[in-house]
Amino acid sequence: MAEMAQAMAAANGPRGTVRAAAEGARRALGGSFAAVSVWERERGRLRVLVNSGELAPGEEEFPEDESYPVHDYPEIAEFLGGEHRRAHPAWIAVAEDPLARGAALRRRRRGCCVVAPIVVHDRAWGELYVARPAGAPVFGAGDAAYATALACVVAAGVAQNERLEEARRLAFTDPLTGLANRRAVDLRLEEALREHRARGTIVSLAVCDLNGLKQVNDSMGHASGDKLLERFGSLLSLYGANLPGALAARLGGDEFCLLAVGPTADEFVRAVEELSVRAAELDLGHGVSCGIASTGDPIGPVRTGRRLFRLADAAQYRAKAAHAVKPVVAGRDEAVVRLVDRDEGGQRERRRFRGRVNEPPDDDPA
Repeated sequence: MAEMAQAMAAANGPRGTVRAAAEGARRALGGSFAAVSVWERERGRLRVLVNSGELAPGEEEFPEDESYPVHDYPEIAEFLGGEHRRAHPAWIAVAEDPLARGAALRRRRRGCCVVAPIVVHDRAWGELYVARPAGAPVFGAGDAAYATALACVVAAGVAQNERLEEARRLAFTDPLTGLANRRAVDLRLEEALREHRARGTIVSLAVCDLNGLKQVNDSMGHASGDKLLERFGSLLSLYGANLPGALAARLGGDEFCLLAVGPTADEFVRAVEELSVRAAELDLGHGVSCGIASTGDPIGPVRTGRRLFRLADAAQYRAKAAHAVKPVVAGRDEAVVRLVDRDEGGQRERRRFRGRVNEPPDDDPA
């Protein structure tokens, strides 16, 4: 049991955790096969997360959608119907049983199984299932008690994994809009640029600034401002979903971004143009100003995420200063690239566009 707990703790992610749980339980109970399933309340089904050991024809280690309706298994339905404070006793089934569990054993040429419910946070979470082949000794009361104890270990591992996943989610998610945050964008952008350097994959970034958020906050209250942020976040997420390999994010305040890996620069620009049109139709604010930088356009070598951000950010500021409805695209607006190439000081390029919207920057030193 201790070995199983250690393996689950050392596992990498949810998939590794349930795999370690199934394999540990199979060995501990002398089974030939084990599985961990989760209870999906909205579907009324138990869905198999992992199969371990000797697989029957048609079984996969990590099945796409292997599930079965709970109403076929009265013992599970009864268990799922109540609240549970601690462990729930395991039950044993044999191939000779006339009910669905026995039929499932016969179909897979297994002789018996022991099933232990998994209870997490006082709620039915799923089940731990261990089987032996036909002809092997049938599980007894001691095995059922041991399976119950193993299910408690699995429940502790699941709860710990859920806490870690929630911590990861909070670390990489904007709490208001549910979009990714700047930390998530930075990580994905560096991964994307490694793909770009290795295989020439196109990486495109749009930086979007909501127009009129301050006026909405000042005149209508911050609840209305939050509503504007949420509505634009939903639009951004919608258009991101239509681009393969895209990540929609809120950078902070009234700034958002869309990162896409794979689509051409033209496809990305069209998507952001459509996004800008839809944003102008929102009943709050005054649309959005967007700047785009894509490795599919002539913007020079992009070795770091910082350069792509600076190009998109400078293009966005040029769009905002010009009150442009359409996004400004670095590489198609040569002034943006020249300015970023010349100003290595971070944010200084923003100030250079102020008051000179329709003129390319001169060659005077800053």
